[in-house]
Parts: sequence; C-alpha cells; structure tokens
Amino acid sequence: MKKILALALVLALVFSMTACGSKKADKSAAAEKSTYVVATNPDFAPFEFIDEETQQPTGFDMDLIKAIAEDQGFTVEIQQMGFDAICGAVQNGVVDIGASGMSITPERQETVLFSDPYIEAGLSISVRDDDTTITSAEDLAGKVCAVQIGTTGAAKAQELFDAGILKEVKVLDKVDVVYQELKTKGADCVINDTPVTKAYISNAGGVKIVGDELVADSYGFAVAKDNTALAEKINKGLANLKANGKYDELIAKYF
Repeated sequence: MKKILALALVLALVFSMTACGSKKADKSAAAEKSTYVVATNPDFAPFEFIDEETQQPTGFDMDLIKAIAEDQGFTVEIQQMGFDAICGAVQNGVVDIGASGMSITPERQETVLFSDPYIEAGLSISVRDDDTTITSAEDLAGKVCAVQIGTTGAAKAQELFDAGILKEVKVLDKVDVVYQELKTKGADCVINDTPVTKAYISNAGGVKIVGDELVADSYGFAVAKDNTALAEKINKGLANLKANGKYDELIAKYF
C-alpha cells in the first residue's frame, strides 16, 4: 500500500509539473502575435492622414510601421482614435502599438515604452502669412495661441501661458481646425511640430513659420511598458530598414 501511495504521489507530481510547463508554454506562445493593432490619429500629415481614394490612414508613420512589420514577420491592423487617447490605449492593452507622430517625452515614458527614435522633429511658431507683428518667441507676449490637444505643442503653449507670456491657449481637436482658427483670426499663432506645419503650408498655404525652433523633438513608436519583446522587434526592423535603404525611400517620398 505504501508503494502504491508513493507511486501515486510521484505520478501526481509529474502530471502537475507537465501541466504547469504546458501553461507556461501556452502563455509564451500567446505573447508572440502574428498581428498587432496599431493606433493612430490620421490628422497629422505627412505622418498620418486619410487617403482620399481608399479613405484609409496613410502617411510616413503608416508606411514605416508596415515596413517594419514585414521585415519582422508580422502584420498590423490600423485603428483610428483621438491622439490624446493613444497612450492610455497602449498602456491598458486595448492596442499594441501607438504610431501617431508621438514625441518621446518624460511624461509619456511614465506610462508607455518607446522604440528607438525614428525621426527628429522640433516645435515651431507659425502665424498668418500677412502678420508682421510676430517674428519670434519674444513677440508672443499677450497673444492667443491655438494648439492640438495632447501634443507637445499644447504643452509648450501651456508653459508659456503659465509663465504669463501668452494671454490665452485654445486647445482644439484637429490640426486643420487649429490652423483654421489662426486663419480666421481666432488666434494669433500656432505652436506645432515643424514637419507637420511645413506640410500644411505646402498643401494649404496662408501660414508661415517664424523664428527658431522652440524645442528639439524625437518621435518614437509606443508599446506597453512591459512589452520589451515588441519594442525590440520594432527597433530591429527600424535598424534593418535604415541599413537596406527602405527608410531613406520613405523619407524621400514624404519629405
């Protein structure tokens, strides 16, 4: 009887260890996805915008993350959402990657993990092209500034307001609405990312950049803080694209 009990205990232990090992393997396999959901706010040309023909998000960020996915053997599913909701969606696991012209800032790094920077982009002041009263940051005293919600431009404008320089900061949902506010004289200036401002000027006109860049800026792709494996995939893919010339092709295409 003692031998039978001992054998039963051994078999139970073996079964338990096998089951635990199986569960661990299953969890590991689940972490390796074949498709990752990418969140973007397609209102930030040339990084992300809606293609007129397909009505789908396109742009530098979209092409770049798709090229990285191809290089690393996975696919991506694009999901649109408000820019200010992206970090939270990544943090909470609603989406896997944030790709939306997102500046790498200490505040955002508290909630998400960023890839290596994929482009440098500073902040610029822009005004109506017939405005001669604002030529640099020194001329912003008492002015009204329009910005897009959740952006580093909005943070900089708030900083200038808190310092008693700007008279008012108007926080709006979309880039085109921000510039429309400027053009209709609801605001005196806009603080926004330099490449996006240049793209707007090229497409719509009526606006000019004045003065020097206010802040140096780097964009990165955001993933959950504990998803180092995905961040490593993105970094490896980005490095490969820079090495094989694909990255330069996308830069030439959009800039």
